[in-house]
Amino acid sequence: MGTRKLVGRTLFYLLVATIVVYTVFPFYWAVVSSLKQGSALYTVEALPSKPEWGNYVAIFLEQPFGRNILNSVLVATAVVALSLVLSITASYALGRVAFRGRSALLLIVLGVSMFPQIAVLSGMFELVSWFGIYDRLWSLCLSYLILTLPFTTWVLTTFVRELPKELEEAALVDGARPLEIITRVFMPLMWPALATTGLLAFIAAWNEFMFAITFTLSNDKRTVPVAIALISGASRFELPWGRVMAASVIVTVPLVVLVLIFQRRIVSGLTAGAVKG
Repeated sequence: MGTRKLVGRTLFYLLVATIVVYTVFPFYWAVVSSLKQGSALYTVEALPSKPEWGNYVAIFLEQPFGRNILNSVLVATAVVALSLVLSITASYALGRVAFRGRSALLLIVLGVSMFPQIAVLSGMFELVSWFGIYDRLWSLCLSYLILTLPFTTWVLTTFVRELPKELEEAALVDGARPLEIITRVFMPLMWPALATTGLLAFIAAWNEFMFAITFTLSNDKRTVPVAIALISGASRFELPWGRVMAASVIVTVPLVVLVLIFQRRIVSGLTAGAVKG
């Protein structure tokens, strides 16, 4: 029995190690490649023998990459804020208020999140043009809500349904209105779910490419995925992999830091649905 337990534990740790290597190696190789230039990019080394930081300097000197990062931060933050504000109120209505067509509305919300971006691209382009916000950051905020709002609404509705009904009933007895119930009773209990959905929505907005390249035209209005895709070399057939890897590392580090900071809340948010009221 002891041998079988030892073998099982060994296989488990081997599986964990394999998953870690598989997920971390691409980022590690991007860091290594970003510190190489010229022919050194085509040599296989665990660590660069002569680290070069010129790629990191070049991406900021050759294009407004700092402005592109700021654009991504502003857009992703605005999208997360709008998504959470709208989805908190919507989740209360869908999770607590009984009305005709509630289940159908939830299915519609879920169905919208399944639409491929290309299916709504032409309609969004017409809407953006009609509002007169083409080549502005507001066009990205508006279009990204299609990606984040259905997801956040669905997750928070599931969470609100699991909250104890006694809390809401006690608040109603005390004369609380629905908005007060949401802000003073439910929101303090929803922080794990809010952190989880907010972070996932931020990542989705940060990495989005199709809407960003369609609705922005100026270099100073582009977000980082588009800026990285448009990095060019000395000729149209040459792609400067060192600068591309450096830019990829720069835009990945903030996401890694956010996940590390909120990892406990993310786990709590993902497992909160298991708690019954």
